[in-house]
Amino acid sequence: MSDLEKVYGLHAVEALLRHHPKRVKQVWLAEGRDDPRVQSLLQLAADSKVRVGQCERREMDAWVEGVHQGVIADVSPSQVWGDAMLEELLDRTEGAPLLLVLDGVTDPHNLGACLRTADAAGALAVIIPKDKSATLNATVRKVACGAAEVIPLVAVTNLARTLEKLQQRGLWIVGTAGEAEQEIYDQDLSGPIVMVMGAEGKGMRRLTREHCDFLVRLPMGGSVSSLNVSVATGVCLFEARRQRRLARPAR
Repeated sequence: MSDLEKVYGLHAVEALLRHHPKRVKQVWLAEGRDDPRVQSLLQLAADSKVRVGQCERREMDAWVEGVHQGVIADVSPSQVWGDAMLEELLDRTEGAPLLLVLDGVTDPHNLGACLRTADAAGALAVIIPKDKSATLNATVRKVACGAAEVIPLVAVTNLARTLEKLQQRGLWIVGTAGEAEQEIYDQDLSGPIVMVMGAEGKGMRRLTREHCDFLVRLPMGGSVSSLNVSVATGVCLFEARRQRRLARPAR
């Protein structure tokens, strides 16, 4: 069983049981945890015939780093999508897709928060480079609060080449940069859009920047010069969502 991953946190484990129950091999609850919040989780486990055991909280503390809330699951290794799977996803998608690209985000907490935001904003997928980027792990799943089990995370070999292919499909690449002249609120985001967020401090890499059709910035009104990447991602994606809602034809 050493090839199994440990996923922890009530929301992350419940999302796995709801969306990918075959991956869950065992659910562990802290001894004495029998409150209303775990009842739906227990029902999902029973429906999928997943074993549920109890364990001392001290022992569970040694299994994972982070706040597990008394809920841990042994699951088969997570799947990160590849280039070909992104093509298939776009082939079967109708309408104007919204994609998020994270260029060099290495903090798993930020990746988890961005996955959660991307799912909430209706993004089709989150794209990351295979190298020099955080990827799916227990911390990411915990912070994502279940979104990691729903929205595809696509790790690509060559991000610049992927952006070129997306442009050939008719998607517009919108990159964020503090020195850009145009504000995010003045950019048309109602069509097929790829929103590119750079790493904190360094921003986008040069090749990524060169493949952007537009560069936008967030107007900063205080003394700080930038926002945390997950916060900035939320602002940008929900501005795109706002514009898309306004662009819908009236019924």
